[in-house]
Amino acid sequence: MKAQIIQSFGDPTIFELKEISKPEVTPGHILIQVKATSVNPIDTKVRSGAVPAVSPEFPAVIQGDVAGIVAEVGEGVTRFQPGDEVFGCAGGFKGTGGALAEFMLADAQLLAHKPKNLTMEEAAALPLVSITAWEALFERGNLKAGQDILVHAATGGVGHVAIQLAKWAGANVYTTASSKEKQEIAKRLGADEAINYREEAVQDYVQTYTNGKGFEIIFDTVGGENLNRSFEAAAMHGTVLAIAARSTHDLSLLHAKGLSLHVTFMLLKIINADERKNHGEILQKVAQVVEEGKLRPLVDSTHFTFDEVSKAHEYLESGKALGKVVLNNNW
Repeated sequence: MKAQIIQSFGDPTIFELKEISKPEVTPGHILIQVKATSVNPIDTKVRSGAVPAVSPEFPAVIQGDVAGIVAEVGEGVTRFQPGDEVFGCAGGFKGTGGALAEFMLADAQLLAHKPKNLTMEEAAALPLVSITAWEALFERGNLKAGQDILVHAATGGVGHVAIQLAKWAGANVYTTASSKEKQEIAKRLGADEAINYREEAVQDYVQTYTNGKGFEIIFDTVGGENLNRSFEAAAMHGTVLAIAARSTHDLSLLHAKGLSLHVTFMLLKIINADERKNHGEILQKVAQVVEEGKLRPLVDSTHFTFDEVSKAHEYLESGKALGKVVLNNNW
């Protein structure tokens, strides 16, 4: 089969189109005829060598998000049949194969049936970001109806999904964005208020929207210095949810406010096989929300094919993307 592989870490030009062996189906797994995938920041980190501990062995097929059609099912698989349309974040990391190929071997526990009202490209945009948002909001943050939540980065991959899921759950949703255009998109996604963080300081929007008390839950999808701003914006005894915490911080404010900090790193459940079932279960719930019309992916208007994977990685790393960067399998 055709595949885009990397034989070492490097910049976006490192990909090579090769003919490699088609995976053989194994017990508990399914063979997916790949129709689409999407690029996530973690994929660019794997490619560049920034996260060697979770990277697959060379030569490697990377990228986890996949949407496609079941070609074969392995022994013990009962939820899926050949011909089923599926989606998931099912590999591209240590011990697994990725989606940048004609076929992908995937643990059935990591997959769910594709939402009927999404295209393959739209479905491929959702798995990693929706699993991350769901785990953070509901499994770590215990978000409830009526709570005030601030979601940073309204049009980012995880942020735009978090806004919709939080609104679906009945929360009062506030979000930050860097431009008027992104503020308008955030409102369309369901945010009650969209704050231009370049024009309003943290203390100002905390005063405006919470009378100075702070937000009960903060979902920081940015990391770095923004985590400090999240501590500042949180209410007493509030909760800060983070997905990027590879940085050093003064925790004095965390202590002074009695805050809880929860970090979500979703790919841990992919590389630890005994925890994979949770991902498939989350995706089933996500698919129901999508089919209810309460969640849709924000897909960047610039689309790419598998032959253009280098350009797709370069585009994501440029910071120009608005929403998810999707690749359609043109082979």
